[in-house]
Amino acid sequence: MRKPVRLSLGLSLAAALGATLALPGTPASAATNAPLQPYLAEQLSDLRLLESTTVLVHGESLQAAKDAVTASGMKASTSFDKIGVVVARGTKVQITDVRSQPGVTYVEGNQPIEFAQYTSNKATRGQEALDTLTGVDGSRLDGSGVSVGVIDSGVDPNHPYFAEADGSSAVVANKKVACDPFELACQVVDAGPLDTDTLSAGGHGTHVNGIVAGREVTAGGQPLHGAAPGANLVSLSTGAVLFIVGADAALNWVLENHEAPCGEGVSAAECPPIKVTNNSYGPSGGGEFDPNSATVKLQRALAAEGVVTVWAAGNDGGDGSESLTNPPGQDPTPGIISAASYNDLETGTRDGEVSEFSSRGKAGQAQTYPDISAPGDTITSSCRIYLPICTTGLDPVDGGNYNTISGTSMAAPHIAGIVAQLFEDSPNATPAQIENALKSTAYKYSFGAPYENGTSFDKGAGLVDVVAAANALS
Repeated sequence: MRKPVRLSLGLSLAAALGATLALPGTPASAATNAPLQPYLAEQLSDLRLLESTTVLVHGESLQAAKDAVTASGMKASTSFDKIGVVVARGTKVQITDVRSQPGVTYVEGNQPIEFAQYTSNKATRGQEALDTLTGVDGSRLDGSGVSVGVIDSGVDPNHPYFAEADGSSAVVANKKVACDPFELACQVVDAGPLDTDTLSAGGHGTHVNGIVAGREVTAGGQPLHGAAPGANLVSLSTGAVLFIVGADAALNWVLENHEAPCGEGVSAAECPPIKVTNNSYGPSGGGEFDPNSATVKLQRALAAEGVVTVWAAGNDGGDGSESLTNPPGQDPTPGIISAASYNDLETGTRDGEVSEFSSRGKAGQAQTYPDISAPGDTITSSCRIYLPICTTGLDPVDGGNYNTISGTSMAAPHIAGIVAQLFEDSPNATPAQIENALKSTAYKYSFGAPYENGTSFDKGAGLVDVVAAANALS
């Protein structure tokens, strides 16, 4: 097996909590101070007296969070209105003060985060689904009528993998999360036809978008397409240097705009609603699930509004002795899915193995397990040979426009594309029904840890089976 190129979008998490905290979620009115995130507690211990930093202030309501920020003298910027969070900047004294303000429930730091195929469509039975199944309108089951929100380094919307027959792009909305140099505010702006995937981690997002919904092409003399070659793409570029506020700003934008991602007045036929997001970033080395984080609140709000969230499980391997999986993907809320990487050994069969690099959960703690497996080892998709990530690929073809890369970053978009297919098949399905269909019909390949109550710490419920999942929904 080729040595995989490991692409983990990782969060640096604090190892210890440096303060006495109230119980998570306890309002300040019921305790001396609102809870402080462990990462922020460690950051504050090193923050100089007059130095300031960016935090996320959670309130019982949006107004409570705003009032607390104002009362403490902090400078507010971005807000996530539907979950009652205000992003603000302040000194150690101001951050300490905001924790004691009425209605404050949690104070979170602006964590830094880093970036975490041909045969694959046979292994998942995705090709069989395309060839034999149809959506509710009778068209082939290719994800048509669904948009997938991809939060990543960006996309080249003019890549041939996204070219429609009429010359337009499968990327119907191309957004850029623009944060000012002082991290005071993040805005999601329209990038139009511009390539947003050109910075130091350039290529990652274009590769991931192609795995979701690359159109049918011939590359290196072989047919190639993404998991859902009829779905549309909404790219939200966070750039190369990531902080959690920027990634959360992208999730918040999806929460506020998923029904009409191209704006009011643009028809759903031209720009379908977002029904699933792909998130191929997460903590290097795993970490503890934090139900109070803005990320979790946002994805739970998305699930309540009918949008599935897919996470890469992480690229830290493991043996079951500890949890190394991506914390937001551990969320037990139905419709939030963590993807492990399956290696079909380049045969297209369904009896391969869990990729060596794929993060494992802790044996006996089922919440830390991945939910399901999808191909993530040696995956061919769209690239540009001059971009840093694409230069690491092992098999450039067609002048470097396509390349082969490995990681759970590649497994997650397989699941996101398959979710688009399932929504085409069953437009009224809930996120919980989608997740149940995927897990209850997964193929139980035998490699690795034994299954316990239908799941395992290394591969979750097994290998995704598109045909079986679609039939279960129908």
